[in-house]
Amino acid sequence: MADIKYYDVILKPVITEKSMAGMGEKKYTFLVHTDANKSMIKEAVEKMFDGTKVKKVNTMNCEGKKKRRGMVVGKTAKTKKAIVTLTEDSKDIELFTGL
Repeated sequence: MADIKYYDVILKPVITEKSMAGMGEKKYTFLVHTDANKSMIKEAVEKMFDGTKVKKVNTMNCEGKKKRRGMVVGKTAKTKKAIVTLTEDSKDIELFTGL
């Protein structure tokens, strides 16, 4: 496994209706590095966003979709999503405010 730093773990936030509905319960969804584990994700969120305390992290591996281009069949890249739940006394993540 490669040496992954905390700033390489979180790739981008996931902005969907379902993820936006979870923000009321302090649940935030991120696209993360495929080799990252739950403790790495927790450390990255707490270091990147000041005043946040992570309660728990749920992860899911998403397989790549099959795509065709003429006769050639290929697959898109695998991804990994993480749903991060913050504690009640934690600050909100400013990245999602105003959306």
